[in-house]
Amino acid sequence: MLGMGEDGENCPFEFNFDEKTFKIGDTVSYRVNGSLEGFPFVGTLIEVHDDYVVIAGDPNDPETKYRGTRESRPLVEFSEV
Repeated sequence: MLGMGEDGENCPFEFNFDEKTFKIGDTVSYRVNGSLEGFPFVGTLIEVHDDYVVIAGDPNDPETKYRGTRESRPLVEFSEV
């Protein structure tokens, strides 16, 4: 994400957008449907399964976990947030 900040600053995150190579510890950009649709969120993968992932959504609260789809930008149901 080049040039996203002020004065051409780069995004401080390195995302894995390849769902085939997801592994625990990867940083992902995920989406939430409902009233939060269209906003980007950042999380860390803590579980990777064949058809879904579990994302740590808040680095300050280890209990905050979201189940998302396994796709380049996982989708989390609004009811989970």
